[in-house]
Amino acid sequence: MTTLICENVTYQYEKGSKVLEHITTQFETGKMYAILGASGSGKTTLLSLIGGLDIPQEGKIMFHDRDISEQGLEYHRRNHVSVIFQNYNLIDYMTPIENVKLTAKQDALPILKQLGLTEDEAKRNVMKLSGGQQQRVAIARTLVSNAPVILADEPTGNLDKDTAAEITGILKNCAHQMNKCVIIVTHSNDLVKQADTVFQLKKGRLLQI
Repeated sequence: MTTLICENVTYQYEKGSKVLEHITTQFETGKMYAILGASGSGKTTLLSLIGGLDIPQEGKIMFHDRDISEQGLEYHRRNHVSVIFQNYNLIDYMTPIENVKLTAKQDALPILKQLGLTEDEAKRNVMKLSGGQQQRVAIARTLVSNAPVILADEPTGNLDKDTAAEITGILKNCAHQMNKCVIIVTHSNDLVKQADTVFQLKKGRLLQI
């Protein structure tokens, strides 16, 4: 089932060239997508538009056939998408449990344990955890959300190879087992190999490869 549609999306930085030009594509539930591109090609910009963090100068982003700007971008961000940021965006004076509870009121410990944290680690200050553990907390925060779309900006970029493989497996499971639409901006060839569909963003155009 089609979840998101980019329809003729164009975006230009102030006094700059068009970074995205007439992009039209769609994303389906139950699939993991990877978006490749050189630094500065507009990958994160596209992710921001899909997530309702910004609006295109031309075209529109559709969620279930409705323009997200008509529904309200705040509503879209709150109900439709959950974002895994490259720098995790965790609250540094809180524990993993407290960070996850910011997203949902349900018990956070089971999902943290499912992602490999012990009960002791779940109750520590997040700054005392490794990068891989912090990324798991960020993913746990996403998984407790009911949002059907997961957006991830370089989710394995700061991790060692083994941890990156584990995180990739978790995201793939989110798509295939939890039936979410997972869209990932990445430079990782290993992650790309696991994706159902791969796009490359080049010279403002999004091409399936």
